[in-house]
Amino acid sequence: MNTHTHPIVGHIHLTVSDLDRALLFYRDLLGFEVSARYGDSAVFLSSGGYHHHIGLNTWAGKGAKSAPMGHTGMYHVAFLYPTRKALAIVLKKLIDAGYPLEGSADHGVSEAVYLRDPDNNGVEIYVDRPKETWKVSNDGMVEMVTEVLNIEDVLNELA
Repeated sequence: MNTHTHPIVGHIHLTVSDLDRALLFYRDLLGFEVSARYGDSAVFLSSGGYHHHIGLNTWAGKGAKSAPMGHTGMYHVAFLYPTRKALAIVLKKLIDAGYPLEGSADHGVSEAVYLRDPDNNGVEIYVDRPKETWKVSNDGMVEMVTEVLNIEDVLNELA
């Protein structure tokens, strides 16, 4: 029985312009698995057997335009990988595919890589550092930073 009383993030649901193109990104590059499909208009993906972490739909119409930059909306969605090696595997897939990366950062508590999905939605892929290494201020606030991430060091997990 689940005894926690606070909410957790269950899933995201995105409008996309092309399901097959979105699947190439979320399934083939990021490593999510298809858990359900509704005809040619929606697909659901998950990790670890959950019913769905990501919903993708073309309900706005195939070929729908991306939301313009400089407007309100989702800044990015972040996908937490279980290990640094798991992040390295996905990062290498992206690099080998020539997929454009927007940036990366060492946040002290995590190591992150930033990119955009095929519909221009912001995506962060990251791994947390062990919680006992996080810096916490005297008032209990987690102290995060934005410093340069050594991508080569992350990729060295594959050596």
